[in-house]
Amino acid sequence: MTDTTARGRVLISGASIAGPALAYWLRRYGFTPTVVERAPELRTGGYKVDIRGAAVRVVERMGLMPGVRRLDTDMRGGTYVDRAGKTIATMDVKMFSMRAEGDAEIMRGDLSRLLHEATEDGVEYIFGDSITSVTDGDDGVKVTFERTEPRTFDLVVGADGLHSNTRALTFGDESRFIRDLGYYVSIFTIPNYLDLDRWELFFALPGRVTNVYSTGHGTDAKAAFFFSSPPLDYDRRDQARQKALLAEAYAGAGWELPRLMSAMGTAPDFYFDTLSTVTMERWSKGRTVLLGDAAYCASPASGQGTSLALVGAYVLAGELAAAGGDHRAAFDRYEREMRGFVERNQKLADSIKMIVPRSRAQIWIQTRMVRLMPYLPWKGFMIKKILEQITETANAITLRDYDVPVLTPPASE
Repeated sequence: MTDTTARGRVLISGASIAGPALAYWLRRYGFTPTVVERAPELRTGGYKVDIRGAAVRVVERMGLMPGVRRLDTDMRGGTYVDRAGKTIATMDVKMFSMRAEGDAEIMRGDLSRLLHEATEDGVEYIFGDSITSVTDGDDGVKVTFERTEPRTFDLVVGADGLHSNTRALTFGDESRFIRDLGYYVSIFTIPNYLDLDRWELFFALPGRVTNVYSTGHGTDAKAAFFFSSPPLDYDRRDQARQKALLAEAYAGAGWELPRLMSAMGTAPDFYFDTLSTVTMERWSKGRTVLLGDAAYCASPASGQGTSLALVGAYVLAGELAAAGGDHRAAFDRYEREMRGFVERNQKLADSIKMIVPRSRAQIWIQTRMVRLMPYLPWKGFMIKKILEQITETANAITLRDYDVPVLTPPASE
């Protein structure tokens, strides 16, 4: 604890989950992290995210689990409805959450805020800016920005999501790495005019599912949409076009869709993208390495994107500290430790085929199964087996205890 020699200056692109989590561990190990984020401020919107298995242990080691428990969504159950809003089937929390004891569910924005609060006093954050070039050298990486003056860092980490700018600058066009699953997702905040109390509503049509829910915190609700579609033509920064595409996909759908589409126009947040996974042969090149969705997105359909980000941040920081400055060795070890865990969790993305039924027959079978489930004598066994599979995947990595000295970076650079 008395050694004040910093291990190195690390630039992290992305201030969502993976970036701040990595900054936390790097700071703890004596590195000097800087986080750059394109958004002008911390983005606190988003959807429910799971923290499962190994990720729970990471959050516990960060000392943040009490905060996560306090902000747990505390969901009670969900209901399938028809066009008229009539109940078709109801699920209690055990049936639809599939959470093992100790797992947690939290809004992405709440988790992002917790991570930022845990790091803001010891980590430099640059909001409203983005990397424009990364030039590797023997002694560091020269980085240029849209607004900030050029700076040199020892390492650069891309934790900037599915459409990672860092990955594009270092590895090339994203089309080489992204696998489109054939579905789109959109999420935004709406007034809780349906008076939901820790409850979810599901409305399914062939190839389209609408999910509206309100958690135990806040007075608003979230509207989420999943629909199958061939590739759509739009600019990722053109929200007006994205909103038009969503409205078109749900035109004439019935139920609450007209009102939801109207609320979309004044939503304080709006997200629209493909459901995709990212697969790469290598996650590092020179002094640049990728983390979280930028390297191994499992898509929201897997339910494991947040856990992969948290575990990946812990492993990458630990390996960098344990390697004593040899980033090549650290990057190699990071990949070896994470690769199998990532591959197993990415396979869960195929569950989107169950989330969004393709036909009315599939919808009928799905809702009837939900209705019958409470009365089936083997209900407990079925839930237990499904939960065991999810839990096994969420724990498919052994977290090392990185027994390295905790260093304190200099007060000023």
